[in-house]
Amino acid sequence: MASHVNLLRDMCYPTPQELGLAARALADEHPSEVGLRQAGTSRAGRPIWVLSVAATARAVAAVEDGPGGPGGSRAPGAPSRSGGPGGSVGGPGCGGVRDVLVVAGAHANEPVGGATALSLVRRLLRDPAPRAGCRWHFLLCADPDGAELHRTPRPYSLLDYHRYFFRPPGPEQPEWAPSLLPADRLPPETLALTALIDELRPVLQVSLHATDLGGTWVQLTRDIPGLAEPFAKSAAELRIPVENGASDAAGWPSPGPGIFVIPQPGSEAAGAFHPEDTRLSTWYHAHRYAGTTAIVEVPMWASDLVDDPAPHPDARGALRMLAARLTADAALVGAARERARGLDLPGPGGPEDPAAAALLRAVDWTLALIPRITAEWTGPGAPAEATTAYIASIDAFGRRLSLRAAAMLLRVLRAEGHPAAPGLDRLVTGWCEEFATRFGARWIPVATQVEHQSRTVLAAYDRLLASARATDRT
Repeated sequence: MASHVNLLRDMCYPTPQELGLAARALADEHPSEVGLRQAGTSRAGRPIWVLSVAATARAVAAVEDGPGGPGGSRAPGAPSRSGGPGGSVGGPGCGGVRDVLVVAGAHANEPVGGATALSLVRRLLRDPAPRAGCRWHFLLCADPDGAELHRTPRPYSLLDYHRYFFRPPGPEQPEWAPSLLPADRLPPETLALTALIDELRPVLQVSLHATDLGGTWVQLTRDIPGLAEPFAKSAAELRIPVENGASDAAGWPSPGPGIFVIPQPGSEAAGAFHPEDTRLSTWYHAHRYAGTTAIVEVPMWASDLVDDPAPHPDARGALRMLAARLTADAALVGAARERARGLDLPGPGGPEDPAAAALLRAVDWTLALIPRITAEWTGPGAPAEATTAYIASIDAFGRRLSLRAAAMLLRVLRAEGHPAAPGLDRLVTGWCEEFATRFGARWIPVATQVEHQSRTVLAAYDRLLASARATDRT
């Protein structure tokens, strides 16, 4: 148990290995309530762990006597009872035991989710109220290979964070792969996640995400009425700005500040500037069982610029300027990449190190993505009016794209002793300093990030359940 306590006391981002050790300690200490099992294996052979917390005995008794018919508890790690394709037996408002799935570590460079998962398990053990009729499951790290390559357990600055930065290209990200690859080419991490969703048929799936610099926001595949109030209250109490104009949710319906509902097919909402089709991601896999997915974002460094709802005086002019800057910055990274073209992918003349190959794939994918994004910013579909918060979010999004590509390329060049490394190092250093200064970056302690995500997860489940009960009464 000591390893888990130390992780939360020291408040650093846990590695996949530390998550596994802490999860095992929790399961050993609470064998009747907590179960740990392996849900799959990564491409490099690393285990993908799921930590499960059983429904309370009081809730199970209620289920057995309730309108859902015979029920009962099961071992914490055992498969759930599932109903037909229309929804799980434990759906909100039904008599059966419900299941909630919380996914951490879907993006390698967003490490707070694992710490949040451990914190939530401890909360559920201290206060079993959310376990009344509900089993909770935590996929501790959806991409352990990526997390192993992104090595920043306790960053002290944006530069420190980017020194060992890694974010895989879209087709290698567990949640996004189905939107970019055919079914027969999906990575094992994605297959493990979708199999878990198929088994559990969760009424709620929560994906824990983070942003390097900005604010907090939530994306929903379906609206959860009433979530905006506890979300905003938590952010205000913890001094975390709410990202009112998140670039990831451009044009999406927003039932409250920082809450965005992914548009349904056929809507006219423009959506975010991404090559992926959000509706093909694993976020929507729960919909086949009438589930809802919430994506909870929390910043590592906060900026009050993303919380400004005032109209921007020249949105299109600002977008043109940001597109021009991103194009110029990408050209600098591209030139350094060309100088290092001999370090291409594994093979004759390329690196034998799989880490270097992964970094270069991510660099090339990011650089290839940028022209499409700048075209969106300057095309006819660009908004004529926008808030200051939205333009600030776009500004941050553009800065991080070129910075990430440069940082990952620098890791390879440094390791190879390439002559282009010193110049690229100066570029990365300067960009990090400019980013932090422009946005007034303010570090959010890991404990605070964890607290806000945990509150939001519990609020999403509470409001989802309340909405379902209200619907049943009508």
